[in-house]
Amino acid sequence: MYSKESDEFLIKEFRSGNNKAFDALLNKYKQRVFSYILQMVKDQDLANDLFQEVFIKVITNLKKNHYNHEGKLLSWILRISHNQVIDFFRKNSKMPIAGRSSNLSEDFNIFDLIKLEEKSAEDVMVNEQITKDVRLLIEELPEEQMEVVKMRYFLQMSFKDIADKTGVSINTSLGRMRYALINLRKLVSDKNLILTNS
Repeated sequence: MYSKESDEFLIKEFRSGNNKAFDALLNKYKQRVFSYILQMVKDQDLANDLFQEVFIKVITNLKKNHYNHEGKLLSWILRISHNQVIDFFRKNSKMPIAGRSSNLSEDFNIFDLIKLEEKSAEDVMVNEQITKDVRLLIEELPEEQMEVVKMRYFLQMSFKDIADKTGVSINTSLGRMRYALINLRKLVSDKNLILTNS
């Protein structure tokens, strides 16, 4: 019924009390929003929980007229999603949030640089060296952090499985991972490593 209507129309209808209009918005963007969250947290159960929290905030903000039509609705929802993920990691990590150092941003993740893509022979050689450097850095982490990193990135385990395997809570596993990435960023900066092939 509403599949061809504009976002502006659906928002107006929803603010007028038509919940089916919001259902249309949800169906329109839920797959892209969920995929975005899952890409950041890499855990299906956690992504589902955060997805629901995001759309609760979307509903609340739309009803309070906190969204204007100057920007794209999807971009606005993705900003909410990003902030929700960051807030989750901050609230569920007992480790202090490190300040930004050198030219490395808070969102820097060295594992994002090691992806299987079609590359030239030179790119493959560079990526092999990057992978080798990263593995060496991981060995310098405290044992608990090193264990979580290896399970997460090399064994592709979920945080729930990691928690079960190590006998700690999911929040503790997330905290160890966050602190490990902070330490890895610091090691990269201290050793002046260049982890990019661009």
